[in-house]
Amino acid sequence: MCPDCFNYEMAVLFNAHAAALWRRFTTYVPRHLARLLGLTQKHLRSLARLRFVRVAEYQARGVVHFHAVIRLDAAGQDYQPPPPGITAALLCQAIEQAAAAIRLVIEHQDLDVLLGFGAQTDTRIIRDGDLTGGPLNHQAVANYIAKYATKTLSVPGLPSLRIRCEADIGQLRCPAHYRRMITTAWQLGRTARCRAWAHMLGYGGHFLTKSRRYSVTFGQLRTARAEYRRDARPADPGRDAWDRTLDETVVLVLATTWSYAGIGYTTPGAELAAASAARAREHSR
Repeated sequence: MCPDCFNYEMAVLFNAHAAALWRRFTTYVPRHLARLLGLTQKHLRSLARLRFVRVAEYQARGVVHFHAVIRLDAAGQDYQPPPPGITAALLCQAIEQAAAAIRLVIEHQDLDVLLGFGAQTDTRIIRDGDLTGGPLNHQAVANYIAKYATKTLSVPGLPSLRIRCEADIGQLRCPAHYRRMITTAWQLGRTARCRAWAHMLGYGGHFLTKSRRYSVTFGQLRTARAEYRRDARPADPGRDAWDRTLDETVVLVLATTWSYAGIGYTTPGAELAAASAARAREHSR
């Protein structure tokens, strides 16, 4: 990568506003789909709704890009396919048109900067009943999302915590390209919302987002776990979750108990801890 050919300020600003661009994208897709179908937006909402799950990932150059599964459901709560005529091919066209059309104007150094997605939009139909080949099943779709959801949104050498002062940047063990992006994010300051996320190359969004009706919500998962634990709890305190009698053959009873020994370090650990704390305070100053 040629540093002279790479615009570090624009890269950091794009990362800082990538989440806002995605929100605008999800607003534009139904508009373009309605136009392709010759419907009003209100009529389209009564027929179909957009559902999605999106994962953010860094490119090698340090700019984030998105992997997403976008689906059209019939209006309602039961995950039915949309009416005939609203096809996956039309959805692909709407996605490409929306990605090319969205623009976000931000103010930077008394100038208006125009941000948008690049031309590398790659849309592919996952499931279409008109295809002659076998459609992908739900497991294949889940594997696609899991592949990127389980990849950490990080770059080797970048800090896991926020940078507190500019001197910390010089202590980083990361490629010079990423260090320069971090420096740029720090120099853009608080007004560009980049300093707090300098350690993430300016990107402050969550690595995974989804529409509420794409699948089960996190609240539903927490409720299911709580109900499972509650159902597993035995009603009889004398029996375990498998209805076995709680006696010495099931539960190991320890004859000894834990006792409180106190807090602090023992010698020579106390001396090492004190010296380490002094060096940390000196480094912070």
